[in-house]
Amino acid sequence: MKKLALLGGPPTKTTPVPDWPQYDELERQGLLEVLESRVWWRTPGTRTLKFEQDFAAYHQAKYGVAVTNGTAALEVSLAALGIGPGDEVILPDFTFVATASAVLFAGALPVLVDVRPDTYCIDPELVEAAISEKTRAIIAVHMGGHPADLDALLEIARRYSLRLVEDSSHAHGTEWKGRKIGAIGDIGTFSFQSSKLMTAGEGGIIITNDAELERLARSVHDCGRMPGEWFYSHFIYGSNYRLSEWQGAVLSAQLSRMPQQAAVRSRNAAILDRELPKIEGITPQAQDLRCTLNGHYAYIFHYDKRAFGGLPIERFVQALNAEGFPTQASYPPVHELDLFKSGAYRSRLCGEQRQAEHNFLKGDFPNTQKAAWETVWLPQPVLLGSEEDMHLVVKAVRKIQEQAKDLL
Repeated sequence: MKKLALLGGPPTKTTPVPDWPQYDELERQGLLEVLESRVWWRTPGTRTLKFEQDFAAYHQAKYGVAVTNGTAALEVSLAALGIGPGDEVILPDFTFVATASAVLFAGALPVLVDVRPDTYCIDPELVEAAISEKTRAIIAVHMGGHPADLDALLEIARRYSLRLVEDSSHAHGTEWKGRKIGAIGDIGTFSFQSSKLMTAGEGGIIITNDAELERLARSVHDCGRMPGEWFYSHFIYGSNYRLSEWQGAVLSAQLSRMPQQAAVRSRNAAILDRELPKIEGITPQAQDLRCTLNGHYAYIFHYDKRAFGGLPIERFVQALNAEGFPTQASYPPVHELDLFKSGAYRSRLCGEQRQAEHNFLKGDFPNTQKAAWETVWLPQPVLLGSEEDMHLVVKAVRKIQEQAKDLL
């Protein structure tokens, strides 16, 4: 076997992975039409409105409200749900900071719970155990494109009269029992940041089947205005979260090719699911059989360094990158972020909540710890490669394992 690329040998993959973002004449023509129309903002425009309708329909939802980014989508959604000071919202400790910071932005307390050890999605049993008289909502994060257990979470939400928010920033097109995620709960949010499964650089959208939630979200995202009313009438608290016509044009083009890209990612992920577990120490993220389509924002697998001679995960990631496959480790648990460890988050709380002892600071999240510090992520552009590329991924991992001692 040839020497590892990190040690001066040739990389396993000698050609680049597919470029991201991807674009073609559809984006180019859409942007030119917006430019020449001189209608660049959404209020008098039609492109962002059309995108909202098309994206919602694709996800089997009645309504869509496009906003500036995925974080804004969470903030607007919580505002539409009436979440505010004194409330509690349950969410996984294993998620990007925005899931928690949006709750703080509302003045509410994020209550963190652990995830399941196999799917890395929120554990419904722990959700139920965390419910208090102040709990108003649950946020399910569809990690890496894999859906949380929506059956269990919906049952809990209904039994306790709670709202269910789907943070779907990783899960465009994902299906649960044949139904697109996002509007299975009360309201769902998506991100169009540059790494996401479709992108305009930045952007986000809220989808729902609830007409009242759509009305409130649309008002919040447009400075508290209401459709059909005088432009300078403002009925509720809101801000300017509007998406531009430029982004609406780009996202419409991106949406048009998403089904084909999803099929390629699913085909390639299936190869990795079959081949990578044959390597000792590699365990792919589990796939719930009720997930009928995984959007695959990333291909996630657990890395056991004991099977690699004790090679630290950071060194493994460096080696796999050098072999020609962009790779990254995960983000840290929410409770370990400086925002929480320092107590800075308390500035967003009021009354008793600001002074209270919050159990999540004790950090009893063993599954999140493993997910955060022992998983490797292949970003979604890797999954847009060829079938042969997937076999090269497997070959590269074996190559690293066989020469791990040389990297110590």
